[in-house]
Amino acid sequence: MATFPDIQASYGLNKESQPTVRTARFGDGYEQRVTFGLNQNPKIWQMRWVNITEADCDTIEDFLNARAGVEPFEWTPPDESTEYKWVCQDWNKQIDLPTRRTITATFRQVFEP
Repeated sequence: MATFPDIQASYGLNKESQPTVRTARFGDGYEQRVTFGLNQNPKIWQMRWVNITEADCDTIEDFLNARAGVEPFEWTPPDESTEYKWVCQDWNKQIDLPTRRTITATFRQVFEP
């Protein structure tokens, strides 16, 4: 499995948690909640690489294009020391200056063998 290129993202990243929870609501206003599944709390990272070189931009974009949102890759979030599996199904590139670029991407954690 491929590992995401070692190009540091810009600060201002956004980490989102989406626990899988099943809720039963009762007629008297009470409700009961339970987590669902083995991997019930996947993470989503909103990534940004701001004002990077064309070469770094091409490296990131080529890596993402090669997987086309289907193949997972390994990546270590900035606040952790463990690699996890991710897919990236949407990203965009902005041309800031003739030699500088910005890329934004959404990494979604996946659980697979």
